[in-house]
Amino acid sequence: MDIDLVRLRFDSQGLWLLNLVIGLVMFGVALDLKVSDFKHIWAKPLAPVTGIVAQFILLPAFTFLLTLVLNISPSLALGMILVAACPGGNLSNFLTHLARGTTVLSVTMTAASTALAILMTPLNLAFWGGLRSGTAEILRDVRLDAWDMLGTIVVILGVPLVLGMLVAWRVPRLAIRLHNPFKIFSILFFILFVGFVFSRNFDLFVKWIGWIALAVALQNAVALGLGYYSGRVVGLSQADRRAISIEVGIQNSALGLSLVFTFFEGLGGMALIAGWWGIWHIVTGLPLALYWSKNPPKTLAPELGTSGSDFIHGKS
Repeated sequence: MDIDLVRLRFDSQGLWLLNLVIGLVMFGVALDLKVSDFKHIWAKPLAPVTGIVAQFILLPAFTFLLTLVLNISPSLALGMILVAACPGGNLSNFLTHLARGTTVLSVTMTAASTALAILMTPLNLAFWGGLRSGTAEILRDVRLDAWDMLGTIVVILGVPLVLGMLVAWRVPRLAIRLHNPFKIFSILFFILFVGFVFSRNFDLFVKWIGWIALAVALQNAVALGLGYYSGRVVGLSQADRRAISIEVGIQNSALGLSLVFTFFEGLGGMALIAGWWGIWHIVTGLPLALYWSKNPPKTLAPELGTSGSDFIHGKS
């Protein structure tokens, strides 16, 4: 069975539910964001800009090179490129705090990468996917329209982001009360959702688990390393490096899954890569954060008094 020809079994109602939940998750993330988080990019741009460059330029480029080295099937390669084109995941702020990284930097990057993903995700997917003959053929077959994808991402990420920030601004007490339940809900739902998708396509997953596990593990290691060493190259503190490493290494694979089912009809390799990523980055991210939590950075993360500092003061 050629994984490039397989479509995972999924229905329109399930896709609608997935998009709704992603929107709710993004709303929950936005409850911890403020306009001041974006202002930090202008006030102290080196750290967040370094993180954004690692997120949207270095990671897609290195992922493309990794697909060439592994010489994997086009649908698996395009799945890796899609995940690399997605913004940071919603667990990154919590894991950064646990790792004693600069939490406010993580919050700032989450806000910025989510906003930039509206444009950068379809552009990166079209650009890097178009450089390989097999992946370019898939993009041509589905007649991918970057503008259609942009519109979908606006609805899934952009609108909930704005609404969540409005609630945090107008009803801050309600935002604080809702933040943790939304975070827990998002983790549990995604794990259940991925388990459901895999259970309906278990034979396919078992057949390709070797390549899927290898590709995702290597890509995740590259993402974590790119984030950390990008910060080191430009002379950032150890706390900042930890934040960027986690932010780049924790991807919004739920968005990736939604785009696979919306634009690629559940193409097997892409869906399995995105789904396994959602599990694997927790498997690697949590132990890494716990290890760092027992090894404080040489310079402690600053408490800058923004929404991100709520984690530092135990308000999340």
